[in-house]
Amino acid sequence: MPEPSSPSVVRVPVEERLFSLVLALVATETGLTKNEILSTVQGYRQRYKPGGDNASLERQFERDKDDIRDLGIPMETVESPGEQGNNQLLRYRISKGEYDLPADITFSAQEITLLGLAATVWRQGSLSAESQRALLKLRSLGIPSDDPVIGYAPRLRTRESSFEPLRTALERHSIVTFTYLKPGDAAPRLRSVSPLALVQHRGRWHLYGIDNDLGARRTFLLARIVGTPRSTSRTFAPPEGGGFADRALAELDALWRSQRATVRVVAGSDAETRLSKRPDSSRDLDGVLTLHYTDVDILADELASFGPEVEALSPGDLRAAVIKRLTMLVHAHSTGSRE
Repeated sequence: MPEPSSPSVVRVPVEERLFSLVLALVATETGLTKNEILSTVQGYRQRYKPGGDNASLERQFERDKDDIRDLGIPMETVESPGEQGNNQLLRYRISKGEYDLPADITFSAQEITLLGLAATVWRQGSLSAESQRALLKLRSLGIPSDDPVIGYAPRLRTRESSFEPLRTALERHSIVTFTYLKPGDAAPRLRSVSPLALVQHRGRWHLYGIDNDLGARRTFLLARIVGTPRSTSRTFAPPEGGGFADRALAELDALWRSQRATVRVVAGSDAETRLSKRPDSSRDLDGVLTLHYTDVDILADELASFGPEVEALSPGDLRAAVIKRLTMLVHAHSTGSRE
């Protein structure tokens, strides 16, 4: 007879667990022992086994302590009276006086909401530490957020693995090399670039720099970098004048405004809802949408993802690119169904 399965354990997101731990340690004056934390704090108590083996949970707590301290939060340990040297009875706390904002700084509910939204923008890599620290501190203030906008949180994601190496090279003025695959090329080509700026335009990250092989400034889409960029031992002096990020964004904006596509969408479809909300889009009396775009291949990928809900009308290279993608998709499905 099979043994009854144990109830599933609810997994608590790491951000919620860290926040709950910070909140608990701020709220106590005398501190909490490890056992008290593991048995009562959200994110630990769900996995705590009274009298059982909690070794993995204790290791999780040790990692969380390091994470909290890395975020700049002043976490203290206090020995219990008469139990000096007994690590099992060490008490943990966060001094509210050291963690509080200065007394002369206050925020309204609306300001807390806006600051919270800003803190959630950066979510990955080394950029997350600052936002995590800010967000934990904002929440611990205990001021209610402004409800009408709390459901909206803009996010700038640095999903591309190439972002951090490029940012480091940018700060050090190091020349970088990477392989880059342009649409239409059979294989990626090695590039040598002096990085001048990293910018996000219309939700996508770009590197603006000097292509050393061409001796000219170019903009590279991070999503098309293959592998990890490598910093060389060579450095460079940036051109005089500065303002490279503004210049890169101005060029991308000009390209966006100058390129237009027309598409026909199925009324009431997901494609109509999403495409009609693109910035600067417009609709004529026949229901045809005019869209601005920066890169024809990126737009073709987006349009093809809607399948029969969209027909690309112009320009011709966009229409051909969408048809090519849909044809490849049909062929892939038909081939897979015969295997």
